[in-house]
Amino acid sequence: SIMDGGTLEPLKIVSTRGATVDGEYHPEPRVASIVASHIKPEWVVNVKETGMIKLVDYSDLNNLKETTINSAKFLHDGGWDYTKRYFLVAANASHKVAAVDTKTGKLAALVDTKKIPHPGRGANFIHPKFGPVWATGHLGDAVITLISTPTDDPKYKQYKQYNWKVVQELKTPGAGNLFVKTHPKSKHLWTDMPMNPERENAESNMVFDLTDLSKPPVKIDVAKDSGLPVTKALRRAVHQEFSQDGSEVWISLWGGKTDQSAIVIYDDKTLKLKKVITDPKMITP
Repeated sequence: SIMDGGTLEPLKIVSTRGATVDGEYHPEPRVASIVASHIKPEWVVNVKETGMIKLVDYSDLNNLKETTINSAKFLHDGGWDYTKRYFLVAANASHKVAAVDTKTGKLAALVDTKKIPHPGRGANFIHPKFGPVWATGHLGDAVITLISTPTDDPKYKQYKQYNWKVVQELKTPGAGNLFVKTHPKSKHLWTDMPMNPERENAESNMVFDLTDLSKPPVKIDVAKDSGLPVTKALRRAVHQEFSQDGSEVWISLWGGKTDQSAIVIYDDKTLKLKKVITDPKMITP
């Protein structure tokens, strides 16, 4: 659905039904994610079940133009590389990451990864050995995958040989990751494991030192730091977010459907607890 940005009035409905990348017709494929290009008046629309990526030119809604790109199934979350030219999206049933070049309107790469990549938006940083990289976690494997991404910046030209390759896999205690986060002013990569079946993993975040990725990550026991009592249900530490200035990390602690939940805040430099926001009325099923 295309809506007016100011009033949310529906303006146009565009069907996503059609053939999958395997050539089979799908009557009702879902849209997994949509982002707006930073280069053109265009949306990047990821159609989940078909494995098709649509670039939709919204400059003339009466004469809508679409470019359809074959990638892989099933498309899910994704995010921009650090240049904001390439959009990387997980094809989690195929264990791949698809990269779209929004400047040329073509598929730039289809990168093989470990099982079931789930990046959220992913995370960009400058690797000390491989230059600009984009990170994704995995629901199905205990690693954080780092993929080299291209740039026209001459100061990174020596890293071109690594582009669109998996350059490193950071080991974590278990699978079940949903989000990886960093910030331009941070030296840390924060990762969660809320879908892991083990309490000690699901209730924690692992924090990697971006200045020395050979070091094991620091484990942050978010559930313990919340001060809330242990419950039968796992309290899942999930969806960590940086403050705008990059000084703090806010983590949601999701309790069971009748249990008190919390937002737990850390100082990013020291990794120390700063504050817990909670209330008996704060219940997150």
